[in-house]
Amino acid sequence: MDLIDSHCHLDFNVFDDDRSTVLANCQQLGINDIIIPGVTANTWDRLLTVCQQSTMLHPALGMHPMFMDQHQAEYIDQLNAYVSEHKPVAIGEIGLDFYIADHDKQSQIELFEQQLAIAHQHNLPVILHVRKAHDQTLALLKKHQITAGIVHAFSGSEQQANNYIKQGFLLGIGGVITHERATRLRKLFSSLPLSNIVLETDAPDMPLANMPDIRNTPENIPRIVATLAELRAESQEQIADISSQNVRQIFLQQKNA
Repeated sequence: MDLIDSHCHLDFNVFDDDRSTVLANCQQLGINDIIIPGVTANTWDRLLTVCQQSTMLHPALGMHPMFMDQHQAEYIDQLNAYVSEHKPVAIGEIGLDFYIADHDKQSQIELFEQQLAIAHQHNLPVILHVRKAHDQTLALLKKHQITAGIVHAFSGSEQQANNYIKQGFLLGIGGVITHERATRLRKLFSSLPLSNIVLETDAPDMPLANMPDIRNTPENIPRIVATLAELRAESQEQIADISSQNVRQIFLQQKNA
């Protein structure tokens, strides 16, 4: 199978001891590409260094809304400069998270808009983290004319899913689909168009069913494919091929050209 992990934090310290082994295992499993989103400016250099270790790895750069206390105003200019110099495949992981306690809604929106402006300027897709803020996010995507990207770990409604699809976005699904109690999400991803679905692990986070307290890794992508095939009409091979094609069409075409 031809597989892609569209969202994996393989640059995190938890992979320092066995990153090369994980990548070798991924190749054996047919996982050919992994997108690594950035979360804070002080980790961008590390992320880029990790991505230089393998042609399988593709960097995205951005500032995550869950780490607002680590983002400084001058980092926006740094992001713009890094995008010009290092040519990431996307701006991400960016977005809005109104679920976290004591969130500063206005500061998140301002940071998000600044990063969307950079994405528009450089004609790059975005990788979105969104919780309790889908309608606001959709409005800002339209405002900044962003028409390509992934909604990571999508958990919104069917209507919101269709609105993202109309905007040109792909919807990411990961280990949560393996949990039988996730009935609403399993039902939603059983019926969404396969042309708008991409696979992800969010490793080392978002563990799959029956793996408590175990680090998640991109090696688990085949389990996610197998679960989707149980819920949908397509075979595992069809899900793998089409979801990978979806990622390449938006994120990797220019890089591989």
